[in-house]
Amino acid sequence: MGLTSRTLLYTMVVVAVVCVGLTVWQWPRFAGRGPRAVCGRLGTLVATQLAIVAALGLAVNSNFQFYASWRELLGLYDDAPAAVGKWGDAGLAGPAGDPSKGLVQASGPDGLDKVHGLPTGPPQTAGKVETVRIVGKRTRVVNPAYVYLPPQYFQPQYARQRFPVVVALSGYPGGTFLLGQHLRLPQTAAGLIRDGKMQPTVIVMLRPTIAPPRDTQCVDVPGGPQAETFFAHDVPDALKSHYRVGRDPGGWGVLGYSSGGSCALQLAMRHPRTYPSAVALSPDYKVANDATTGNLFGDGKDRIRRRQEHDLMWRLKELPAPRVNVLVGTSRSGEKNYPAAQAFLGAVKAPMRADSIVLDHGSHNFATWRRELPAALQWMSKSLTFPEDVVGTS
Repeated sequence: MGLTSRTLLYTMVVVAVVCVGLTVWQWPRFAGRGPRAVCGRLGTLVATQLAIVAALGLAVNSNFQFYASWRELLGLYDDAPAAVGKWGDAGLAGPAGDPSKGLVQASGPDGLDKVHGLPTGPPQTAGKVETVRIVGKRTRVVNPAYVYLPPQYFQPQYARQRFPVVVALSGYPGGTFLLGQHLRLPQTAAGLIRDGKMQPTVIVMLRPTIAPPRDTQCVDVPGGPQAETFFAHDVPDALKSHYRVGRDPGGWGVLGYSSGGSCALQLAMRHPRTYPSAVALSPDYKVANDATTGNLFGDGKDRIRRRQEHDLMWRLKELPAPRVNVLVGTSRSGEKNYPAAQAFLGAVKAPMRADSIVLDHGSHNFATWRRELPAALQWMSKSLTFPEDVVGTS
């Protein structure tokens, strides 16, 4: 049974209930003071507690999709390329990381069947969300993705039209499921497009790590996962090869929350010709090593320089400002990063431009990010240029 399967969850709940019942029933038998009675009490307590904790853990993971498989939970994905599950095409997609089989390949549901409130109906009126695997041409990394295609993508009058695209990144350790179920990104975008408050846009939802359970922080790790190359080069190349999306950078943006927001700022400021617009909700403004990241910068003599270049405040002070537009979301009360957001926004200089969404109160959670999302998407829509080129032009 898969780690996120309902069958496993319900089975573990039943086991926990049975353990509690057996403990209550058998407790009088272990009322004595001898070694057997003491061991019996300890054994029933340990078994019951483990069963309850396991059931609760599975329920939380099923709801938030922190780990999608047993391999991720056991930490077996230490290095890129990440391993792949089922391709969903009778085994014709080829081995993991094989670009010759296509840079965007169909996949199984990847939790999409558990996301509530997705647009329903014919694609030409409701749009569509599909699940794919994106294969890195350079890195050979494989990452799961949800792709929201607006209704116009399927309408005859737009048959040759290319569309702007937003690459959306979840926080760590969450994944694409959280962008759909808890951030409600495709649902919100669909409503804004329907109401004419957002231009038709393709939205590609990804997790920010390429080597789970390691947090790769959108960094090219020396001798390790090449996350920056994947998001800055492989992802745009893959999407352009498969979808009718704009070829000009003006039609590209990147959005994220928490560590995904940190990645969004990093990608825009380090690769302004790829992502000239970025939205970052509750981000950090520098990359640092911790227990989840391991050593991101290597041990060579250039490690200090590499770390500095991933410090956005250092970049604003020491390097020319990139020609990008960014939007930062934060809260005056409830979020620890408000002073850092103030410092970052105050340090921005031309030709870079920065706007902000500042709530009076909001914590580091989805309730806050859902409040910010409609305004963030409308800001992004105004920042992106609707592609003028059409299919069939070079």
